[in-house]
Amino acid sequence: MCPSPDIQDVDRGYIVPIGGAEDRTDQPVILRRFAELAGGRQARIVVIPTASQLQDTGQQYVAVFQAMGVAEAISMPINQRADGDNPDHLDSLNQATGIFITGGNQLRLSTILGGTAVAQTIRQRNAQGVHIAGTSAGAAIMPEHMIAGGESGATPTEDQVQIAPGLGLTNQVVIDQHFRERDRLGRLMAALSYNPFLLGLGVDEDTAAFIGPDGRIEVLGSGAITVVDPSEVSYSSMASVRAGDPISLFGIRVHILAQGTGFDLNQRTPFVNATTR
Repeated sequence: MCPSPDIQDVDRGYIVPIGGAEDRTDQPVILRRFAELAGGRQARIVVIPTASQLQDTGQQYVAVFQAMGVAEAISMPINQRADGDNPDHLDSLNQATGIFITGGNQLRLSTILGGTAVAQTIRQRNAQGVHIAGTSAGAAIMPEHMIAGGESGATPTEDQVQIAPGLGLTNQVVIDQHFRERDRLGRLMAALSYNPFLLGLGVDEDTAAFIGPDGRIEVLGSGAITVVDPSEVSYSSMASVRAGDPISLFGIRVHILAQGTGFDLNQRTPFVNATTR
C-alpha cells in the first residue's frame, strides 16, 4: 500500500514512529511535541487503540492529551472490520489535526484496519497535512512494508522475520520498535535483505523519529534510532541459505542517532541539528 499522492501546494503531515514505552507522566516530551505539531490548544487528536486488547488503552492516551490542553482528544473504538467503515469514525478523522495509533499487536491493526475506509482516510489525511504518530505496533504498521513478527538476536537469519502489508504512509523505510531493549538488529537486517531499496529504522523505547514532509528525521527521546542503510550492499546470501541459517551481507551501513541528530531519507545522510553544534 503506497502513500496517498501529494497535493499541490500542501505539505504532507509528519509521520512519527515511537519505539514504545514512551514517558506519559514525568516528562512526556514526545507526546507533547506531537500535540504541539497537531496545533497545541487548537489540536483535535483521534486515538486509535485497535492494536491493544486492553479496554482502557485509548482513554489513557486521551487523558494525557487532555492534560496538555488540546482542544479535543477522543478514542476511536475499532475492534472489528465493520468499524473501519463507520461514517462517524470517518467524520472524526476528517476533523482531526493529529492521529495517534497505540501499541499492542500490529497484526490486529493490519487485519482489522487493512483495506477499510479508515485506513484510506488516514493516508489521505496525512497527504492533506495531518500528523500521524504511532507507538510500538502503531509505529511498525506505518510503512508500506510492516515487520509483523520475528526472533530477537544480532545476527540476521533466513527465517528471522515475518513481513506483512502496512498502512502505507511511507515506502522509504521499514520500522522496528523496542529495538535495543529487545535486541532486534538481526530481524531488521533480515527484513532489509528481502528488499535493499528500503532503509531500516530501529527505534528504541521512549524515542521517536519525527519524519517531516521533506524527508528529514529529527530524533527525540531518551534512547536512539539505529538507521540501517543497505543501498551499497554488494552481496546478500538470502536467496541461497537454508532455513534458519545466518545471512551474509556485505557493505551494509549503520548509523546511531540520539537526540540532537537526524537523518535525511532522500540523501541518505545523517546530520547534527544546528542547535546542538
